[in-house]
Amino acid sequence: MSAQTFELFVAARYLRAKRKQAVISVITVISIVGVAAGVMALVIGLAINNGFRTTLQRSLLGTTAHVMLLNRQAAQGIANWKDLEPALRKLPHVTSVSPGLYGKVLLTGPLGGAQADGAVLKGVPLDMPPDMLRHLKQGSFDELKNDTGLPGIILGARLAQNTGMLLHSVVNVISPQGTITPFGPHLSRYQFRVVGIVESGFYDVDSSMAFTALHETQIVFDTGDVVSDIELQLDDIYKAPEVAQAAEKAAGPPLVANTWMEQYRQILTALNMEKIVTAITIGLIQLVAALNILITLIMMVMEKNRDIAVLMSMGAKRQQIRKIFVFQGVLIGVVGTSIGLASGYALSYLADRYHWLTLNQEVYSLSFVPFNPRWQDAIWIAGAAILVSFIATLYPARSATRIAPVEALRYE
Repeated sequence: MSAQTFELFVAARYLRAKRKQAVISVITVISIVGVAAGVMALVIGLAINNGFRTTLQRSLLGTTAHVMLLNRQAAQGIANWKDLEPALRKLPHVTSVSPGLYGKVLLTGPLGGAQADGAVLKGVPLDMPPDMLRHLKQGSFDELKNDTGLPGIILGARLAQNTGMLLHSVVNVISPQGTITPFGPHLSRYQFRVVGIVESGFYDVDSSMAFTALHETQIVFDTGDVVSDIELQLDDIYKAPEVAQAAEKAAGPPLVANTWMEQYRQILTALNMEKIVTAITIGLIQLVAALNILITLIMMVMEKNRDIAVLMSMGAKRQQIRKIFVFQGVLIGVVGTSIGLASGYALSYLADRYHWLTLNQEVYSLSFVPFNPRWQDAIWIAGAAILVSFIATLYPARSATRIAPVEALRYE
């Protein structure tokens, strides 16, 4: 038996052995449970944070671009967007370039004001629809391309529900861009047919957004061949800042580039701060578990005083005695960490799959708490938990090596 195997064998034997002082066994179990609870809580906390971040990014980026080019004077829009498109397509990491036009409108149903609700109407190019519109809850995006009869419109699920505008129903779109008559301003009214219902899971989108063809939006807002922005989609969303700089140079001074990170900076900052606070708060549980390990090993050194003296008298080195108690603490950390990781990832998977925690969508923009545990987090969580357990063993292990065999065995 090698030295390392001997020390590990004795450490494991001490943990499994029945003791005269039952309180030590109880504290050992509490230590394992404490480590497991801390690891499990940290896994679940980070899974919730990652779930909110991933869900919000997916929902928000489903309707907005990774990089947007806007006119510094927003009221003027972008008139020469077709001339800029070829140069923007050549930029690194750019996968698609599409114009967008949006503005506020009032939607009314066939019954008039009883079904009225405000909305943001966004015009999208028919050959490059946003990812969110490729998978509708009801209907089909291809119906927007139908040029016979009334033009098509796609409504957010909540917007359609609140107004009673079901699939294939007729919707009146009232634009604030009206005309002046001898009797005063007259609001422009346009009729559309609902060809699709989209549900992103993000309340602000589902309750206020409506989509139609770009040229139909230009008619509603009477803008001519002008768009609100030029939207760039990237193969790597985290390359947005450098692509934005390149896009500004290619577009020229009148236009300014805005990234999705800048647009949603407040949300992302809040999520980052929440992640840090979660790690620090739950880390306190690990400190409590480390104190339990410290107490367990100190009491075990006191109980195994005679055994340590016998081992040293038989030739065991002080370094080996130290490793026995270090291995004990590390074993407690490894067992607790394994249980915590398994429990944390299992609970996160089940909670996300079956939507255990529901939310008020009008308040939180999401209908349930999303869980997204990442395997990368398991590496540093396990490393941190085992490191804390190792540090807790240093003082008891050092105390064990100070036992004098002669004094310990004098009265035996």
